[in-house]
Amino acid sequence: MAILMFILGTILGSFYLCLGTRLPKGEKITGRSKCDNCHHTLKWYELIPLFSFIFQRGKCRYCHKKISIDHFWVELLTGLCFLFGYLYLGNTIRFYIYLVLVSLAIIIFITDLKYLIILDSPLVIASILVFILKIYEVGLKSALFGVLYGLGMLAIMYLIKLLGDFLFKRESLGGGDIKLSFLIGLSIGYPYIGMRMGLIALIFASFLALPYALVNTYIYKKNELPYGPFLIASMIIIFVFIEKFTNLLVFFSLY
Repeated sequence: MAILMFILGTILGSFYLCLGTRLPKGEKITGRSKCDNCHHTLKWYELIPLFSFIFQRGKCRYCHKKISIDHFWVELLTGLCFLFGYLYLGNTIRFYIYLVLVSLAIIIFITDLKYLIILDSPLVIASILVFILKIYEVGLKSALFGVLYGLGMLAIMYLIKLLGDFLFKRESLGGGDIKLSFLIGLSIGYPYIGMRMGLIALIFASFLALPYALVNTYIYKKNELPYGPFLIASMIIIFVFIEKFTNLLVFFSLY
Protein backbone atom coordinates (compact mmCIF):
# COMPACT_ATOMS: atom_id res chain seq x y z
CA MET A 1 0.00 0.00 0.00
CA ALA A 2 2.85 2.38 0.78
CA ILE A 3 4.39 1.77 -2.65
CA LEU A 4 1.01 2.24 -4.32
CA MET A 5 0.51 5.52 -2.46
CA PHE A 6 3.91 6.76 -3.65
CA ILE A 7 3.07 5.83 -7.27
CA LEU A 8 -0.35 7.49 -6.98
CA GLY A 9 1.32 10.62 -5.62
CA THR A 10 3.74 10.84 -8.56
CA ILE A 11 0.88 10.42 -11.06
CA LEU A 12 -1.29 13.04 -9.38
CA GLY A 13 1.73 15.32 -8.98
CA SER A 14 2.05 15.41 -12.76
CA PHE A 15 -1.65 16.26 -13.02
CA TYR A 16 -1.40 18.99 -10.37
CA LEU A 17 1.49 20.58 -12.26
CA CYS A 18 -0.71 20.60 -15.35
CA LEU A 19 -3.49 22.32 -13.38
CA GLY A 20 -1.15 24.81 -11.75
CA THR A 21 0.45 25.92 -15.01
CA ARG A 22 -2.57 25.87 -17.33
CA LEU A 23 -5.47 27.22 -15.25
CA PRO A 24 -3.87 30.61 -14.38
CA LYS A 25 -3.29 31.19 -18.10
CA GLY A 26 -6.84 30.20 -19.03
CA GLU A 27 -5.70 27.11 -20.95
CA LYS A 28 -7.71 23.90 -21.19
CA ILE A 29 -6.68 21.02 -18.93
CA THR A 30 -8.15 18.42 -21.27
CA GLY A 31 -6.44 16.92 -24.30
CA ARG A 32 -3.12 15.21 -24.87
CA SER A 33 0.07 16.52 -23.28
CA LYS A 34 2.49 18.31 -25.59
CA CYS A 35 6.07 19.53 -25.49
CA ASP A 36 6.19 23.15 -24.33
CA ASN A 37 8.77 23.97 -27.00
CA CYS A 38 7.86 22.09 -30.22
CA HIS A 39 4.25 21.23 -29.23
CA HIS A 40 4.66 17.64 -30.36
CA THR A 41 2.03 15.34 -28.83
CA LEU A 42 3.72 13.10 -26.28
CA LYS A 43 3.40 9.30 -26.25
CA TRP A 44 2.21 7.43 -23.17
CA TYR A 45 5.74 6.20 -22.38
CA GLU A 46 6.96 9.80 -22.38
CA LEU A 47 4.56 10.63 -19.56
CA ILE A 48 5.61 8.03 -16.97
CA PRO A 49 6.23 10.02 -13.77
CA LEU A 50 9.93 10.36 -12.81
CA PHE A 51 11.19 7.66 -15.18
CA SER A 52 10.40 9.47 -18.43
CA PHE A 53 12.34 12.52 -17.27
CA ILE A 54 15.32 10.39 -16.21
CA PHE A 55 15.42 8.19 -19.32
CA GLN A 56 15.09 11.20 -21.63
CA ARG A 57 17.78 13.03 -19.64
CA GLY A 58 15.48 15.97 -19.12
CA LYS A 59 15.08 16.67 -22.83
CA CYS A 60 12.32 16.36 -25.42
CA ARG A 61 12.84 13.38 -27.75
CA TYR A 62 11.83 15.46 -30.76
CA CYS A 63 13.23 18.99 -30.44
CA HIS A 64 15.90 18.06 -27.82
CA LYS A 65 15.10 21.17 -25.79
CA LYS A 66 15.38 20.91 -22.02
CA ILE A 67 12.24 19.98 -20.10
CA SER A 68 11.56 22.01 -16.97
CA ILE A 69 12.97 20.29 -13.88
CA ASP A 70 9.70 21.25 -12.18
CA HIS A 71 8.11 18.12 -13.66
CA PHE A 72 10.52 15.83 -11.83
CA TRP A 73 10.51 17.65 -8.49
CA VAL A 74 6.74 18.10 -8.29
CA GLU A 75 6.14 14.41 -9.07
CA LEU A 76 8.75 13.31 -6.53
CA LEU A 77 7.55 15.68 -3.80
CA THR A 78 3.91 14.66 -4.21
CA GLY A 79 4.84 10.97 -4.15
CA LEU A 80 6.90 11.42 -0.97
CA CYS A 81 4.10 13.41 0.71
CA PHE A 82 1.57 10.68 -0.08
CA LEU A 83 4.00 8.03 1.19
CA PHE A 84 4.73 9.91 4.43
CA GLY A 85 1.04 10.50 5.10
CA TYR A 86 0.21 6.81 4.72
CA LEU A 87 3.11 5.67 6.91
CA TYR A 88 2.35 8.22 9.65
CA LEU A 89 -1.46 8.35 9.65
CA GLY A 90 -2.33 4.92 8.28
CA ASN A 91 -5.51 4.06 6.40
CA THR A 92 -7.72 6.50 8.33
CA ILE A 93 -10.11 9.34 7.55
CA ARG A 94 -7.44 11.77 8.72
CA PHE A 95 -5.13 10.35 6.05
CA TYR A 96 -7.66 11.09 3.30
CA ILE A 97 -8.16 14.63 4.64
CA TYR A 98 -4.37 14.94 4.56
CA LEU A 99 -4.34 13.83 0.90
CA VAL A 100 -6.82 16.57 0.01
CA LEU A 101 -4.74 19.20 1.85
CA VAL A 102 -1.47 18.04 0.28
CA SER A 103 -3.03 18.01 -3.18
CA LEU A 104 -4.23 21.57 -2.70
CA ALA A 105 -0.83 22.56 -1.31
CA ILE A 106 0.98 21.33 -4.42
CA ILE A 107 -1.33 23.35 -6.67
CA ILE A 108 -0.98 26.46 -4.49
CA PHE A 109 2.82 26.16 -4.42
CA ILE A 110 2.82 26.16 -8.23
CA THR A 111 0.29 28.94 -8.84
CA ASP A 112 1.32 31.28 -6.01
CA LEU A 113 5.08 30.98 -6.50
CA LYS A 114 4.82 31.33 -10.31
CA TYR A 115 1.88 33.66 -10.79
CA LEU A 116 1.14 35.09 -7.30
CA ILE A 117 -2.41 33.75 -7.47
CA ILE A 118 -4.46 31.18 -5.55
CA LEU A 119 -7.19 29.73 -7.72
CA ASP A 120 -10.74 29.59 -6.38
CA SER A 121 -11.75 26.27 -7.95
CA PRO A 122 -9.16 24.05 -6.14
CA LEU A 123 -9.95 25.85 -2.87
CA VAL A 124 -13.69 25.27 -3.21
CA ILE A 125 -13.28 21.61 -4.19
CA ALA A 126 -10.81 20.97 -1.34
CA SER A 127 -13.11 22.66 1.21
CA ILE A 128 -16.10 20.56 0.12
CA LEU A 129 -14.09 17.32 0.26
CA VAL A 130 -12.64 18.16 3.69
CA PHE A 131 -16.12 18.98 5.03
CA ILE A 132 -17.52 15.65 3.76
CA LEU A 133 -14.58 13.73 5.25
CA LYS A 134 -14.96 15.65 8.53
CA ILE A 135 -18.55 14.41 8.76
CA TYR A 136 -17.24 10.83 8.60
CA GLU A 137 -14.47 11.60 11.10
CA VAL A 138 -16.25 13.62 13.82
CA GLY A 139 -19.92 13.73 12.83
CA LEU A 140 -22.13 16.36 11.20
CA LYS A 141 -22.46 18.59 14.28
CA SER A 142 -18.71 18.84 14.82
CA ALA A 143 -18.13 19.34 11.09
CA LEU A 144 -20.55 22.28 11.16
CA PHE A 145 -18.62 23.74 14.09
CA GLY A 146 -15.56 23.44 11.86
CA VAL A 147 -17.36 25.56 9.24
CA LEU A 148 -18.05 28.21 11.90
CA TYR A 149 -14.38 28.23 12.89
CA GLY A 150 -13.51 28.52 9.22
CA LEU A 151 -15.73 31.58 8.88
CA GLY A 152 -14.15 32.99 12.02
CA MET A 153 -10.65 32.54 10.59
CA LEU A 154 -11.78 34.16 7.34
CA ALA A 155 -13.05 37.19 9.29
CA ILE A 156 -9.79 37.46 11.24
CA MET A 157 -7.69 37.30 8.07
CA TYR A 158 -9.87 39.96 6.46
CA LEU A 159 -9.36 42.25 9.46
CA ILE A 160 -5.60 41.64 9.22
CA LYS A 161 -5.76 42.60 5.55
CA LEU A 162 -7.63 45.83 6.33
CA LEU A 163 -5.06 46.72 9.00
CA GLY A 164 -2.16 45.87 6.69
CA ASP A 165 -3.64 47.90 3.83
CA PHE A 166 -4.02 50.88 6.18
CA LEU A 167 -0.49 50.65 7.58
CA PHE A 168 1.37 49.95 4.33
CA LYS A 169 -0.91 51.99 2.03
CA ARG A 170 -1.09 49.07 -0.42
CA GLU A 171 -2.61 45.61 -0.69
CA SER A 172 -1.09 43.54 2.11
CA LEU A 173 -2.89 40.21 1.58
CA GLY A 174 -4.38 38.61 -1.50
CA GLY A 175 -7.93 37.35 -1.66
CA GLY A 176 -6.69 33.78 -2.04
CA ASP A 177 -4.86 33.94 1.30
CA ILE A 178 -8.04 35.13 3.00
CA LYS A 179 -10.13 32.36 1.43
CA LEU A 180 -7.48 29.79 2.37
CA SER A 181 -7.91 30.78 6.03
CA PHE A 182 -11.43 29.30 5.90
CA LEU A 183 -9.95 25.88 5.14
CA ILE A 184 -7.53 26.32 8.06
CA GLY A 185 -10.39 26.82 10.49
CA LEU A 186 -12.31 23.92 8.97
CA SER A 187 -9.35 21.52 9.08
CA ILE A 188 -7.70 22.27 12.41
CA GLY A 189 -10.44 24.13 14.28
CA TYR A 190 -13.03 22.05 16.06
CA PRO A 191 -12.46 19.96 18.14
CA TYR A 192 -8.78 21.00 18.43
CA ILE A 193 -9.03 23.90 20.95
CA GLY A 194 -11.02 25.95 18.50
CA MET A 195 -9.69 28.96 16.64
CA ARG A 196 -6.56 29.21 18.78
CA MET A 197 -5.01 26.46 16.67
CA GLY A 198 -5.86 28.43 13.54
CA LEU A 199 -4.16 31.51 14.97
CA ILE A 200 -1.10 29.40 15.75
CA ALA A 201 -1.11 28.32 12.09
CA LEU A 202 -0.98 31.99 11.01
CA ILE A 203 1.95 32.71 13.32
CA PHE A 204 3.76 29.51 12.34
CA ALA A 205 3.29 30.37 8.65
CA SER A 206 5.03 33.71 9.22
CA PHE A 207 8.07 31.93 10.69
CA LEU A 208 8.13 29.52 7.74
CA ALA A 209 7.97 32.45 5.30
CA LEU A 210 10.69 34.51 7.03
CA PRO A 211 13.79 32.97 5.33
CA TYR A 212 12.15 33.20 1.90
CA ALA A 213 11.09 36.79 2.58
CA LEU A 214 14.61 37.81 3.60
CA VAL A 215 16.16 36.28 0.48
CA ASN A 216 13.43 37.74 -1.73
CA THR A 217 13.83 41.23 -0.26
CA TYR A 218 17.57 41.64 0.21
CA ILE A 219 18.94 39.52 -2.64
CA TYR A 220 16.31 39.63 -5.37
CA LYS A 221 14.96 43.08 -4.33
CA LYS A 222 11.34 41.96 -4.59
CA ASN A 223 8.66 43.32 -2.28
CA GLU A 224 5.86 40.83 -3.06
CA LEU A 225 5.76 37.58 -1.11
CA PRO A 226 3.57 34.56 -1.98
CA TYR A 227 2.12 33.84 1.47
CA GLY A 228 -0.23 31.03 0.42
CA PRO A 229 2.38 28.23 0.18
CA PHE A 230 3.62 28.91 3.70
CA LEU A 231 0.10 29.26 5.04
CA ILE A 232 -1.02 25.87 3.77
CA ALA A 233 2.31 24.26 4.70
CA SER A 234 1.79 25.49 8.27
CA MET A 235 -1.76 24.10 8.27
CA ILE A 236 -0.63 20.67 7.05
CA ILE A 237 2.21 20.44 9.61
CA ILE A 238 -0.18 21.30 12.44
CA PHE A 239 -2.85 18.94 11.07
CA VAL A 240 -0.44 16.00 10.97
CA PHE A 241 1.06 16.69 14.41
CA ILE A 242 -2.13 18.10 15.93
CA GLU A 243 -1.79 16.19 19.21
CA LYS A 244 1.71 17.57 19.82
CA PHE A 245 0.61 21.14 19.08
CA THR A 246 -2.45 20.70 21.29
CA ASN A 247 -0.35 19.40 24.18
CA LEU A 248 2.08 22.30 23.72
CA LEU A 249 -0.75 24.82 23.76
CA VAL A 250 -2.25 23.27 26.90
CA PHE A 251 1.18 23.27 28.58
CA PHE A 252 1.71 26.99 27.94
CA SER A 253 -1.84 27.83 29.01
CA LEU A 254 -1.16 26.21 32.38
CA TYR A 255 1.99 28.22 33.00
